[in-house]
Amino acid sequence: MRDIVILGSTGSIGVQALEVIEANPNKFRVVGLSAGANNLPRLIEQVRKFNVPIVGTTGDGKVLRDSLAGVEVIDGESAAKQIAAISCDVVLNGITGSIGLGPTLAALEVGNTVALANKESLVAGGDLVMAHGRDRIIPVDSEHSALFQAMKAGKLSDVSKVILTASGGPFRERLDLSDVTVADALAHPTWAMGPVVTVNSATLVNKGLEIIEAHYLFDLPYSKIDAVIHPQSVIHSMVEFSDGSTIAQASPPNMKGPISYAISYPDRVANAMPPINWRDSQIWEFSPIDENRFPSIELARRCGAIGGALTAMYNAANEVAVAAFLNGQIPFTAIVDTIEQTVTKLAGNSPSVLRDLNDVSAVENDARAVAHQALQK
Repeated sequence: MRDIVILGSTGSIGVQALEVIEANPNKFRVVGLSAGANNLPRLIEQVRKFNVPIVGTTGDGKVLRDSLAGVEVIDGESAAKQIAAISCDVVLNGITGSIGLGPTLAALEVGNTVALANKESLVAGGDLVMAHGRDRIIPVDSEHSALFQAMKAGKLSDVSKVILTASGGPFRERLDLSDVTVADALAHPTWAMGPVVTVNSATLVNKGLEIIEAHYLFDLPYSKIDAVIHPQSVIHSMVEFSDGSTIAQASPPNMKGPISYAISYPDRVANAMPPINWRDSQIWEFSPIDENRFPSIELARRCGAIGGALTAMYNAANEVAVAAFLNGQIPFTAIVDTIEQTVTKLAGNSPSVLRDLNDVSAVENDARAVAHQALQK
């Protein structure tokens, strides 16, 4: 029996993780949940269903206390950090955005293993996270879970490169992106995800973030991290070794696979998702990413190669721009434009080292301020 804490339990990753746990009551026990203020009724339902002893929220703690007699309630900005520090076997961080960095560090500081779906933890504070517990991080992103599994076929020193796959989002064949609507951007052809991640997939910023994430997770230079379009989303990533062989991980586009693997590692959960039917005919397509139409990839590489605070700034500017797009304030194409304007303006004064969470917060605040200024033009 594994004791599991889930951060971001009312979001897409959290909900699917609880479905995995519900299907395997003899393997997992939920000992803590946390979520934001947006869906407290769902959080209350989850706590009751899984008999969770402690819950945290950035929302109104009184609502939870009035509804959950006998349950310890933690509220306020530090709630997720406190929940992450509960003694347990695995903390699943399914928070969206760089606010997930603090809870990741809090979990690692007390010796917990982290099943990491919050890629922004590494994009914003990769050096800090790695210093706190490189060996206690199990990736949840489908691409990095695939790499984690495929790299077990050889030695890190024998890896020639890794190849992340990208579905290409809803616009991989659309040439004119000037009139993209919010509804268009949220209509992902393959994956069911939250709105921010779905927009990030449409701009391919998500793939840029994942390239940075792979750099930290697997200690690889950016020159050894590639990405290609694979519309079927069946091959999630590949590892090319020095002898010319390539090991790929294949599974249906279903996040329950990587979630279950991360919270049960090194074991596997039987029937976590339906397998591929190998008796059916399969057509798998691969093509290069058009970085002229999707400049977010090259921009992420550039920020990553320079290092320091630039990747945190890249992510913070994107969070501002995506929120503005979802609120109907800017066109789709302005998202990446805003990121580029922000990192270009701040690059000359960017600190080369982020010493702690306060440093990360400071550079993120600078980037958000510049991004907001860019949106006013």
